[in-house]
Amino acid sequence: MDLISVIVPVYKVEDYLDRCVESIVNQTYWNLEIILVDDGSPDKCPAMCDDWAAKDSRIRVIHKENGGVSDARNAGMTVATGELMGFVDSDDWISSDMYQQLYDDMIKNDSDISACGVEMVWEDGIKQPKRLTKRGSFALNGHEAMQAFIEGSWIQAGVWNRLYKANLVKGIHFPVGKYHEDNDWTTYAIGNAQKVSGFDTPLYFYVQHPDSIMGKDLIINRLDTLDAKVNCLLFVQDRYPDLAVDLKTDVCFYCLWSEQRVLRCLKGTEQKRGREKISRVWRYLYDAEPRNLKERVWLMLVRISLPGTARLRNFLYIGL
Repeated sequence: MDLISVIVPVYKVEDYLDRCVESIVNQTYWNLEIILVDDGSPDKCPAMCDDWAAKDSRIRVIHKENGGVSDARNAGMTVATGELMGFVDSDDWISSDMYQQLYDDMIKNDSDISACGVEMVWEDGIKQPKRLTKRGSFALNGHEAMQAFIEGSWIQAGVWNRLYKANLVKGIHFPVGKYHEDNDWTTYAIGNAQKVSGFDTPLYFYVQHPDSIMGKDLIINRLDTLDAKVNCLLFVQDRYPDLAVDLKTDVCFYCLWSEQRVLRCLKGTEQKRGREKISRVWRYLYDAEPRNLKERVWLMLVRISLPGTARLRNFLYIGL
C-alpha cells in the first residue's frame, strides 16, 4: 500500500480539531502519514496536536510561526514523504473510508488525481447539508480535466476532497498571504496531470460556521480571486489556447460582478482599493469575445464604462 501524506493546517480550531483528526486516524486505509501543522495557533491547538502525536505514531507535528493556511500547507508538503498526498482543513472532517475509496479509484482508472464528492454542513445545524459537487463519475484526460476545472463542473478549486500523486504536486506552492489560495494551486496541479478521475459519493464534509473565511461578508482580500483567475487565464493561454477564449469571457464577467460587489458592499478607502485592483485586472480582459447577444450588449457597455455598467446591473438587481 502506498503511503499517503495527509496535511492538516491548524489555527484557532480547538473546538473542531479533535473531530477532524479522529476522522483521519480512523481511516480504513491505515498507511497514512498525518502531518499536523500548528500555524502559531494562540489557543490549545498546539498542545492538542502534541497529544494526538503521543497517541498515534503516524502523526507528525510541525510548530511554526503564524503565516496563514498557504504557508502551513507549504510547510507540510516540504516534510511529506508519501507517494500520495491529501489535504484536510482542521475544522472539517472526512468519512472513514475516504482515502480507501480515493485510492481504489486512482488505481482503477490509472489516474494522477482522484476526487470524491463534497457536502457542505452548517455548524449550527439550522440549514440542511448541501452537496457542492456534481453527480456522477468521471475519468478525464489532461485537456478534458482543465476544461472541467474552467467550467467548474467535475473539478472545482478546493484541494481537500482529492488524492494526488505526490511527485505531481510537491513542486507547486500555495500563494502565501492570499485568500482563495486553492485556485492557483489547483490550476497547476490539473495542468500537470495526465488523467483525473472521480466519483460523487460525498466523503468530505466542509463545515460552515461564523469563523469560516467563506462564511464572511465580502472583504477586500477576497478580491485575490481575481488575481488567481488571471493567473489561470495566462496558464491556459499558454498550455490550452483553445480553452482560453471562453475563459477570458468568463473572467471578464467575474470582473464585472466583482465591481458590482465592491460598489455595493465597500465604502471609502476599501472601495477605492478594490476598484483599483479590478482596474489592473481589466487590462487583460478588454478584448474578451461575446458568445451570444446578451454578452455582446454587456461587453459593449463595460468597454464604455465598467463602473457605470456595474451600477446599472446593481440598480436592476442583475448578478446579485
